[in-house]
Amino acid sequence: MAHVPELDEPREPGSIWARSADPSLHWRPLVGDASAGTVVVGGGFTGLSAALHLAERGEAVVVLDAAEPGWGASGRNGGQVIPGLKADPQALEACYGPEWGARVVRTVGGAAENLFELVARYQIDCHARQAGWIQPAHCAGAMVAVRGRAQQWRQRGVDARLLDGDEVRGLLGCAPSVYVGGWLDPRGGSIQPLALARGLARVAADMGVAVHGHARATQLRRAAGLWEVATPAGRVRAQRLVLATNGYTDGLWPGLARSIVPVYSQQIATAPLAPALRERILPHGQVASDTRRLMRYYRLDAAGRLLMGGRGPFRERPGMADTAVLYREACRLFPGIEGVALETTWAGRVAMTADHLPHLHVLADNAYAALGYNGRGVAMAVTMGRLLADLVTGASVHTLDYPTTPPRPLPLHALRRPAIAALTAWYRLLDYRDERRVRA
Repeated sequence: MAHVPELDEPREPGSIWARSADPSLHWRPLVGDASAGTVVVGGGFTGLSAALHLAERGEAVVVLDAAEPGWGASGRNGGQVIPGLKADPQALEACYGPEWGARVVRTVGGAAENLFELVARYQIDCHARQAGWIQPAHCAGAMVAVRGRAQQWRQRGVDARLLDGDEVRGLLGCAPSVYVGGWLDPRGGSIQPLALARGLARVAADMGVAVHGHARATQLRRAAGLWEVATPAGRVRAQRLVLATNGYTDGLWPGLARSIVPVYSQQIATAPLAPALRERILPHGQVASDTRRLMRYYRLDAAGRLLMGGRGPFRERPGMADTAVLYREACRLFPGIEGVALETTWAGRVAMTADHLPHLHVLADNAYAALGYNGRGVAMAVTMGRLLADLVTGASVHTLDYPTTPPRPLPLHALRRPAIAALTAWYRLLDYRDERRVRA
């Protein structure tokens, strides 16, 4: 069993991103009354993208965040820009039918490109790098699925590259007999997520958006044809409402929180690797997330730290005892990592949906929401922000590039934690079985 090095107490929120991002601006709380064309609740990727795209179209926007822009999972994720969804193109086309299927595939497939284009257009300093995303296959059955996935995207114009076991090992720098193959999607890449969130907030503010931190939305009502959102010290009246709270959705809109299941994704960050390790592990700058049921995802940051992520405990701030599983996995995957010091660990909420697809909602007259990215939120949240802006500015739901659905609260939602715990234990056993067969 690998020894876990001592870990300093992390600063809130504890992520390596909080240590390396440019300092946040002072986002003042809302005090008193304000008015706008649109009020956006939530200052993560979805809400900030919606605000920015609305500002581009001349809309007056107020953004309210309970803490500050990027405080939640938008600023604590792995920074992996992954195109598409977990469902393959053919599955999406079968799900949405002939009218919507091709449009959905085009939208989700272009999400990564949209993000990188937005970063370049506004010159957001967030270490953006479009070096590609690797999905290594952990067993023969997964390799069959990966082969079909790569072929489907190639049929739709993507220069996807199928990888055998030796090629995966060369690109990842991992141990032999860990992965049997995989594929490389050149559309993917990486960003510094908190820097991206803060950059989006700065750009939006420069365009006239009123961005308020420490302004939790505590009450929502419809009055005189306007949406009225109350905070502890103020109130916003607006013609249109956007809810963009994703994994941190609460009871502000009845039933919306029960349409998702929030789970925590935890990450660890090592100290910067020695040059020899840095040259061997992910030497070409790709990011990777594998095909395990309990997925592992990893990358190097700009300083050469190894970041490893996976399913975490149900709390906002994981501690030292919670790093052991991820650290052992890092040592198993990458020989030479054992003994490298850990700098920090952190976690953020991922919003899961029953169908594993993001949801775009028209909640009521001039009220909209988007949430449920199922681990693909970096690229998709930015794209959903643009789609929300389309809805706000009058786009028809019939001509939109993604379908809208009504919120559907999950049955037995109150039992989600024990159900997730049981499913996690079962998935861990299945992954262990698959990996034993590969090593045999």
